[in-house]
Amino acid sequence: MNSVRDPRLDTFPKLLAHNVRSRGARPAMREKDFGIWQSWSWAEMATEIRRLAAGFASLGVARGDKLVLVGDNRPQLYWSICAAQMLGAIPVPVYQDAVADEMAYVIGHAEAWLAVVEDQEQVDKLLAIRAKTGLPRTIAYNDPRGMRGYSEDGLVALADVSKQGDARIAADPGFLDAEIAKGRGSDHSVMLYTSGTTGQPKGVLLSYDNVIKTAQSAVDFDRLTETDDILAYLPMAWVGDHVFSYAQAYVAGFCVSCPESGATVMTDLREIGPSFFFAPPRIFENILTQVSIRMEDASAPKRAMYRYFMRLAKTAGIALMDKKQVGLADRLLYALGELLVYGPLKNTLGFTKMRVGYTAGEAIGPDIFDFYRSLGLNLKQLYGMTEASVFVCMQPDGQIKADTVGVPAPGVEIKIAESGEVLVKSPGIFQSYFKNDTATQSAKTPDGYYLTGDAGFFDKDGHLKIIDRAKDVGRLIDGTLFAPKYIENKLKFFSYVKEAVAFGHGRDFASCILCIDLDAVGNWAERKGIAYASYQELAAKPEVQALALECVEQVNRDLAEDANLAGSQIRRFLLLHKELDADDGELTRTRKVRRSFIADRYAPLIDGLYSGAERAFISSVVTFEDGRTGKIEADLAIRDVPRFAAHRPATATPALQKAG
Repeated sequence: MNSVRDPRLDTFPKLLAHNVRSRGARPAMREKDFGIWQSWSWAEMATEIRRLAAGFASLGVARGDKLVLVGDNRPQLYWSICAAQMLGAIPVPVYQDAVADEMAYVIGHAEAWLAVVEDQEQVDKLLAIRAKTGLPRTIAYNDPRGMRGYSEDGLVALADVSKQGDARIAADPGFLDAEIAKGRGSDHSVMLYTSGTTGQPKGVLLSYDNVIKTAQSAVDFDRLTETDDILAYLPMAWVGDHVFSYAQAYVAGFCVSCPESGATVMTDLREIGPSFFFAPPRIFENILTQVSIRMEDASAPKRAMYRYFMRLAKTAGIALMDKKQVGLADRLLYALGELLVYGPLKNTLGFTKMRVGYTAGEAIGPDIFDFYRSLGLNLKQLYGMTEASVFVCMQPDGQIKADTVGVPAPGVEIKIAESGEVLVKSPGIFQSYFKNDTATQSAKTPDGYYLTGDAGFFDKDGHLKIIDRAKDVGRLIDGTLFAPKYIENKLKFFSYVKEAVAFGHGRDFASCILCIDLDAVGNWAERKGIAYASYQELAAKPEVQALALECVEQVNRDLAEDANLAGSQIRRFLLLHKELDADDGELTRTRKVRRSFIADRYAPLIDGLYSGAERAFISSVVTFEDGRTGKIEADLAIRDVPRFAAHRPATATPALQKAG
């Protein structure tokens, strides 16, 4: 029996001790600092974690306390998670780019008196919060740069906390092991806050059993071992990072690498070449955008070669990944493409050694998904959520579909309600929302199923297909199915479109608001000799409007291929004068669109889309990086879009009937 499955290893501190015993000399963590990768073995990492834990105990951390963590992916912050857990405290990671009010809400709601932060920037933010709310009383910082002149009470260097831990361990060598032994699988392991798309974030309490059991099942599913490695670059406050970069690493024993900074992620990705990679759709969209930009700048022969082999990859590459029959000629041509195009491209992106990759968070556009799989990358979709400890559905190797999210993950039960909503029961379902019994009760059925809020159905192969958020799926006045996220994902496949928000439920036709991608459109404008001075000016250019129109027309052609959706082709659109921004409340910190907020904020623009007007005026308040606010005004052009006849007769499937 694999000792990792030993029921006695029911907390992360116990798993840490197991990893020290079984693979103590193997690398557990890496960090790039000043251009140099530094590594810690499992034994070395355990020593650092124990020092921190003892230091936290010296500060007064006790069982049940909440410990807030704020910063980029740093080994010391990951160590602080386990150090807090050794004492029975509950780590609460917070999005490092959250504005002060958002962060203040989480800290106050969690009643966290201690915060562990990365650097001076986060210290300044928390000191401002403490001046207003009184919390956190103690702030431990990892990076001492810029901190020499600070004399505020409650500030302590994390290195000094470790030194206090040394003294505590020397005085009482057995106390830490005694605290670890008190931990049980049913104890609270972590509290992660939801993205808050419909209101204030909720604190999701997950137990060790929730996280460890689901992580173990996923490790077995993808055959992850101690020889795998992953790059930890996503926000630590996101459940995906917590499970992939923390839980699964402790369960499987593989190495986690932290990049030097957010700006060097792609460079560091190439250097590490992880075998296990995870990214939300936005990351894969951005990578594809950069590839498209670079190819537009390439010479004509290189562009022609790239386009030829990518056309081949869409058929032969995906078929080869799915182990289907491919003719000898196409196999040979694909092998040549691997030598000339696919291999060099994967090497440039850092995906050469990628054995398994996942995307989740929200639906990825089928065209984007197929692009990566056509290169020979084992990219799969994962359906999950914070309340389920991530894993709900997974795609088995050889059973990958672009329009489904796979079969129920091991140990997961799924049923579809009469309304079409997906209901889930699994070992990973959260214990409760912190200080919100009403929300907890409304989120679960009496027989223990969690109401996901997503509309979906199972196809004939038993794969789950998510249509959209249940509350967002609607119909046009004539009864045509309207799935805004599906339309938005098709629009965002184009490198020129960074964000899209579609409207249509209860209306005569579908319309949308688009945000251009400044890098992609800016590069295109420079090649066309189009001068501009700002995002707003570029988006208003007639040439850019025409470029966006071509993208929307192509989406309408694609929608016409499915008669069930042909009636929801986009009839009118406009280009927004600014990017959607989380600081302005338009996106969550995980870059999910706050649809109702946008509908209210841009009501004059939406009215213009449906009134037949050729232009619409908007005045809105924006938040700058330093917290200041300002007003931005624009008179935006509204464009009409051609529509196309449906290519196939409509088939009213039970799934679509449920979704309606």
